[in-house]
Amino acid sequence: MNAIQKSSPPLQPIQERRVVPRPKRHLRQRSYQVMALESTVKIAVNLVITTAAASALMQLLPYQWLQQQKLLEAQTEVKLMEGRVNSLKAEFSRNFDPRQAKTIMQQQGYRVDPNQRQIVLINQDGVEVDQIKLSP
Repeated sequence: MNAIQKSSPPLQPIQERRVVPRPKRHLRQRSYQVMALESTVKIAVNLVITTAAASALMQLLPYQWLQQQKLLEAQTEVKLMEGRVNSLKAEFSRNFDPRQAKTIMQQQGYRVDPNQRQIVLINQDGVEVDQIKLSP
């Protein structure tokens, strides 16, 4: 038995490679912080834009109300002028109507057609009431 035996290395536990865990929690926490910071910046920028828009709107509203008031006044004046223009057109067409030329000349010149007789109605008090022109 003194035979040569294979020498076996002494039994030692096999060392497993120790995997060093990455700090995933730290990375996740850091990514959450970055996302929170990004969201906060977005909210802040949106608030600034909203404030600027509201401020601009508050400055523009009185101007818009003033413009509406001016427009309403202009529309009222246009309606009044349209009525005046229509009456002037009617008077113009009447003045240049050949059939009414004689009556217009009598009205404006206070002349009486020789074929007409003038009748003046007088009250008992001697006050003139009406003047009528009659054609024979």
